[in-house]
Amino acid sequence: MEISLKSREEIGYMREAGRILSACHREIAQMIAPGITSLTIDAFVEEYLSRYGASPEQKGYRGFPFAICSSVNDTVCHGFPNDVPLSEGDVITIDIVVNKDGWLADSGWSYGVGRLSRPLQKLLLKTEQALYAGIDQARIGNTIGDIGYVIDKAARKGRFGVVKPLVGHGIGKQLHEPPDVPNYGRRGDGETLVEGMVITVEPIFTLGSTGAVLWNDDGWSIQTADGTSGAQFEHTVAVTREGPMILTN
Repeated sequence: MEISLKSREEIGYMREAGRILSACHREIAQMIAPGITSLTIDAFVEEYLSRYGASPEQKGYRGFPFAICSSVNDTVCHGFPNDVPLSEGDVITIDIVVNKDGWLADSGWSYGVGRLSRPLQKLLLKTEQALYAGIDQARIGNTIGDIGYVIDKAARKGRFGVVKPLVGHGIGKQLHEPPDVPNYGRRGDGETLVEGMVITVEPIFTLGSTGAVLWNDDGWSIQTADGTSGAQFEHTVAVTREGPMILTN
């Protein structure tokens, strides 16, 4: 499958989906508190998106049954929403893919529930900073390896683990398009970035230094092998002549 380059008009359509998604995340940020359940957030997201003529792309994707991926503490990705109330000190990652008129935007964000421990505060801060460092490399003439290099460097500096099996990806009318965008790499390696590429940049760091993960029996949710908490921050980004364009803020 070849890399699909998007026109400015098509990027505009994705930007519209991204605006709905970013506004939804802002609403979620106000909801996060001890006692709320991820099923409540899931129901809110489905209703919110329908209000704006959009839909949750991951619901039904390869059988995934929910509008959001909801991952708490040592579950780092693709968790199922449930009726367990969130507790003070938890970290929850909400990952949403919005479909608006056939065009997609993807953004996951980690939220602290109430007051976090100092190590968790640092984990969230440094993972978010790594996201923007990676996005800054999404420039014409750079490579996929340049993005992964700065993300991995940030993790090593903070003594965090990088979840290497989980990567960013191209996106457009399909949720997963070429190229893969790993959170590690070497400068100059991989695909050269050209105008019109649209990718997700999505570092996932863990408090444990290995970043090793295990797949659960549900076939979706992924947990850290050492039981430490993880964090993920993700934007959809277009490569343009003016530099990286974040479509989900």
